[in-house]
Amino acid sequence: MNLSPTARRRAGTTIATLATAALVAPLAAGIPAGAASGRSSAGATAAAPAAAGLDKVSGKLRSPRGLAVVDGDTFLVAVASGKILRIRDNDGKRTRTTVGQVHRQFIAPSVDRHGGRIYVLTPEGPPGTGAATLYRFKAGHKPKKLADIAAYQQRDPDPYDREDNPGESNPFGLAVLDNGAVLVADAAGNDLLRVSPKGKVSTVARLKPRTVTVPKHLPRVIKDPEGGSVHIKKAGQKMRAEAVATSVTVGDDGYWYVGELRGVPATPKTSQVWRIKPGTRDAVCDPRHPRKGDCKRYADGLTSVVDLAADDSGDIYAAELSRKSWLKWELGRKGAKIGRITRIDEDRELDRIQRLRLPGNVDTDDSDVYVTNPVFGRGAIRLID
Repeated sequence: MNLSPTARRRAGTTIATLATAALVAPLAAGIPAGAASGRSSAGATAAAPAAAGLDKVSGKLRSPRGLAVVDGDTFLVAVASGKILRIRDNDGKRTRTTVGQVHRQFIAPSVDRHGGRIYVLTPEGPPGTGAATLYRFKAGHKPKKLADIAAYQQRDPDPYDREDNPGESNPFGLAVLDNGAVLVADAAGNDLLRVSPKGKVSTVARLKPRTVTVPKHLPRVIKDPEGGSVHIKKAGQKMRAEAVATSVTVGDDGYWYVGELRGVPATPKTSQVWRIKPGTRDAVCDPRHPRKGDCKRYADGLTSVVDLAADDSGDIYAAELSRKSWLKWELGRKGAKIGRITRIDEDRELDRIQRLRLPGNVDTDDSDVYVTNPVFGRGAIRLID
């Protein structure tokens, strides 16, 4: 994927974060995939069927990701500049107000709300810089730091790290609990954290790597312009791949659900969703023993999950960045920029309800499902019809 040094500095990424480096790609100078332009390496525009069933709620958003639905007329959305926007429908007229601003990074932050407070989570970067930080504030007020996630992860290294950087952090997804505590999914730490209303951080669960089969049509070596590289085994061979915990939501049953991206080689249909008992501390989510302990596998067979949401009827919705995998998207493979929204019903069956280009976040309001996309480039909030 050959990220340019400029893009790497801007993202704060290293070869050790290759599992989530796909999310940096459109900032790189020479990427093969046209994520920002909406064109594939073959020069074809996104296929028309990917947009079918979508109703644009609000457009002209620059690289939208974080999404919190207040109701069917009011939305909070985070964009690439670090701005948090409130979009409201006033008798058919859309108004757009900036309610907060956080540290700008390689990708828009995540956002959630509880009562009158807004919670914003910035992705990776060094401690103390405003990156990898959880903020809390009221609309129109300056965001205040609730927890420095990067600093915590340096004190709580990942025991299952496979990239020689166990203290790394890339907090990527959040969910606010009824008591004001916040769950944080860390894509580099491969864990789920809990931040108390006073800002104390603790580890809820760690996600162990999974042995996967290397898919076809991948290079044997992926080089880093600053000198590192990742070696990939031959197609068909087995390889250990990190979990990459990107997402978390609270189900209608009160349990906590965590979704995975899947690290290199990003094998399709190997991303899992885990179900964790509320109040859990220091659990292990183990793909070799998926039904043991306080963290149990809820769903399997997903690809490159970047967000989760729950509705009030017991369904879980997963945003899958690319149906062919984030790595094949980053390598410019044809059709890999098309992702999807998948519903996981109470019987744990997967229902692929919508194809779309590079979804960011998904959220629900009663039975309505909303999504931001594409996560890089000119995007929108959309309602899945």
